[in-house]
Amino acid sequence: METRFNLFDNAISANFFKRFANAGLVIQQSPLPHSTQELVSLRASQINGCGWCIDMHTKEAAAAGESAVRLHLVAAWRESTVFTEAERAALAFAEEGTRLADAHPGVSDETWARVREHYDDDQVAALVCLIGLINAANRVAVIVHQRGGSYEAGTFAAALR
Repeated sequence: METRFNLFDNAISANFFKRFANAGLVIQQSPLPHSTQELVSLRASQINGCGWCIDMHTKEAAAAGESAVRLHLVAAWRESTVFTEAERAALAFAEEGTRLADAHPGVSDETWARVREHYDDDQVAALVCLIGLINAANRVAVIVHQRGGSYEAGTFAAALR
């Protein structure tokens, strides 16, 4: 399967993604731990089948020092012992916020309460925005068949300069 359309070579989509990336920068600079941001982005991308975003967030997390064991276990985080209670709450939040089209009722009160136990208002705001942003990125990349495998850590940050 070849990429259908190069979003970075088109003036409209390139302009859009510059602004999209700036929205992501707000989240990156938030007090939400960077490791949590990458784990949440990776999990949503796994659910959505976005190879490009899985590739990107796995490599960015690894470059930031995330362990291979934790990265390999994100898909089975409920059956793993390597995540903190705060990370587990964020991963549940990401799953429930991502599976809206799967006849899921949305984020449960139980998951919301667990998130609020571990994250302050600024971190919750960043987490909510991150889940919305990564789901949008996943959908765009899947629509055009943006394939994973070629991403190099740091490329996204370099594009913002």
